[in-house]
Order: sequence, then structure tokens, then C-alpha cells
Amino acid sequence: MPNKKPNVVLIFADQWRAQAFGYAGDPNVQTPNLDALARRSVNCTHAVSGCSVCSPARASLLTGQYPLTHGVFVNDVELSQDATSLAQAFSAGGYDTAYIGKWHVNGRGRSSYIPPGRRQGFEYWKVLECTHDYNHSEYYAGDSDEQLVWEGYDALAQTRDAQAYLRDRGDKPFLLVLSWGPPHAPYHTAPEAYQALYDPAAIALRPNVPADWAENARQWLAGYYAHCTALDDCVGMLLQTLQEEGLEQETIFLFFSDHGDMLGSQGMDKKQKPFEESIRVPFLLRYPGMDAAELDARIDLPDIMPTLLGLCGLPIPSTVEGIDFSAYLQGGPDPSDGTALLQCPHPFGQWWTGTGGRSYRGLRTRRHTYVRALEGPWLLYDNEADPFQQDNLVGQPGQQDLLDELEAALTRRLAAADDPFLPGPAYLERWGYQVDARGTVPYTS
Repeated sequence: MPNKKPNVVLIFADQWRAQAFGYAGDPNVQTPNLDALARRSVNCTHAVSGCSVCSPARASLLTGQYPLTHGVFVNDVELSQDATSLAQAFSAGGYDTAYIGKWHVNGRGRSSYIPPGRRQGFEYWKVLECTHDYNHSEYYAGDSDEQLVWEGYDALAQTRDAQAYLRDRGDKPFLLVLSWGPPHAPYHTAPEAYQALYDPAAIALRPNVPADWAENARQWLAGYYAHCTALDDCVGMLLQTLQEEGLEQETIFLFFSDHGDMLGSQGMDKKQKPFEESIRVPFLLRYPGMDAAELDARIDLPDIMPTLLGLCGLPIPSTVEGIDFSAYLQGGPDPSDGTALLQCPHPFGQWWTGTGGRSYRGLRTRRHTYVRALEGPWLLYDNEADPFQQDNLVGQPGQQDLLDELEAALTRRLAAADDPFLPGPAYLERWGYQVDARGTVPYTS
């Protein structure tokens, strides 16, 4: 790596599952820029979102903490200022900091102005708490409370703004975070040129989509993939700008997602579920001083902050709980115990109603997924023998030793995380959250 502190460009999409890329083997989606990036990156093929829903994942990214520490285990609540944030840690290291796009950890209404004191230390600011109206997407810029509107499809406009930020840099290193709303639903709102690329009738479904979900799944996926290809073009735009501005050789570029999307698999939609389509996320990290590789450590959202700080040679704050994988990404040993902790402290929204929603805790290991509900063992999959998770091994003959081994490992992880696995209402009471009939914290839009 060069002697100068590297810049950091951190790009993430909302609800883009790890399976939905050409490089990951999806036969439908067109992602040529990301496919090329994967060939030149450290590709963490088993990265996960341990609490796979929007606000908890984002709070973990910003603090390096787990949801029951930072308290954002449901959507639309406020992330406290107690932890040293990602931006604050980089700022203390001499970096400019910038955030563009979706925020979703303010908890004061999805269209409300977010004052500087609740921005977790970010300086350059073009942000809205949350919207899924991608073609009339509002935001606030700087310290003004005037509501502005991105021109056209918001991800493209936000990407152009990020390009302008990159073109206007001085000698100071910078941390730039770009947070897109797509490919989260509504699926059929990408620009028409991208929607024209995908015919629902031609979509090949994953084998774990039940027949009675197939028609809806194909419709959803056609729109979802259109968003994905639009975002792939945005990635290409950013990479080209880094090259044109002479920044490519001195910039860490990380592409990932906050969580995945079931899209009909297992007869389910959206996220919060412990299945592969919900928990697995992309993780492509390119830095010219590092060799391209495929690595299988279970990197989780709380690990991103300490890993980036480690790569930049900056101190990791004492409030961080995630693991620094920086040496591992450069060829060192895996610093973890080989597991990712899966947590759903309180189910809400789509997971609360209609699909058997439940609280759970679990582990994703290199090979297995093991999940316990409050009433006992719920899921056990051998992901190598059964990659689409169609054969639950809980209760099957000959599996008790494996189940006991994974249960013991989960018990150790929960003890280390100070997580007693209580029913969801206990955590709501502890944090003072009020929820509606779907278990959701009400918000105004």
C-alpha cells in the first residue's frame, strides 16, 4: 500500500442480495461492471447481514456495534450519539467525510430534516432519512432545511453528485459514503430502458421458489433486476471518475449491501428472515495494493468499520464490537471464530404478519445455518449439500450431534454478545419503543 492514507469510497444498495449478480452465478441479471470489479477485488463470498433489516444494519455500519448494543433493532428509531461513529473515527484521522443518499437511523419521521448534531459526524451532506419514491426523491443539502428533489431517478442523480465530490478534492484524504435506495421495492420504478431488459416470462427462478409464488416472483425479479442493472451502471460511472481523477491507485473502494431480499424463495418476501436470500450480501473490496481473491470469512456489518480503519492505519474506537479483518483481507489468518451471529430481537412489518414471523438467534458457519427460535431449534441446513435450503435437518435422524455442536457454539456467541435471547416485547420495553399492530414503530412520511 502507498504511504499516503488511502481514500475510502463506500457504496451500498438497499436490499441487494448476494445471489443477484452475474459473478455470483445468477443467469438472469446483467451486472457487467460489478462482474469486472469482482475479478479485481477481494470478494468475501460469505459476507452476511446478521440482523438483516434496514435500520439495524445501517446502525451497525455506522457504529461497528451489534443491534442490542446500539439499540436500533427495529426500523425508524433514533441511533444515539453514544458510540464513536465511522465518520468521527475517520475525521479524527484527518479525513474529510461525506454522505449521500438514504440514512434511516434518525427516527424522527422519514421526510424530516436531520440537523448536524444527529449526522454522526458527517460533513458533506445530501441526505433524506428514507424514501422509496425513486423518481421523486427528496433530500436536504448541507445545513439548510429546504427540501430539494433529486433530478430523475435518484440513484443516478446521487451518483452524479458523488462524481462531482470526487472531482473537487484537495490533498486531504476522504471517506465518501453513497447509499442507494434501490433495488428495494417498489421494483418496477427503474428507468424504462432498464426495465426493457427483463421479460418476467424469461426469468429463471431459484429452485426454492414454490410454484404458487412463481408468477409474482418473476414479476418482482424483472423489476428488481432492472434496478440492479441501473446501479451497476452507477458503479461503472464512479469507477471511471476515480480513474479519470487519478484517484484509483489511492482509494479503497467497497461495494456491499445492507441485507438481501427473499423475492419468493421459501414462499417469502422482503427481509428479516434467517435464510440465505435475506442474510447474504455482496462484499467487493478493491485496493490496488491488495491481490484479488475470493475469501470465505463471515464478515458482518459491524466488522466493516474496524476493517476499514485497520486498512487505513487508524485507531479503532473502544466502542466498536466488530472484528478487524484488515490483515485477513491481505492474506492473514481469519481473526473470527468462523461464525456470523444471526439476530432478530423483535420481528416487525412483513415478518410480523402472514409468514410465521418470529424472534430468532442463529449462526451462519462456513457450511451450516443453524437457527433457534424461542421455543427451541428451528432450522438446520447443510448449505454445501443443500444450497437452496430445502431440507431442514432439525429432528431428522443422525443430526443430533451436529445440532448439539452448533447449539453450543451459538450459546457461546450469545454469551459473548451479552444477549440472553428474550422475547421481543422485553427489548421494546427496555428501549421504550412503542409499536403498532404489525410490531412496527410508527413513522411519518
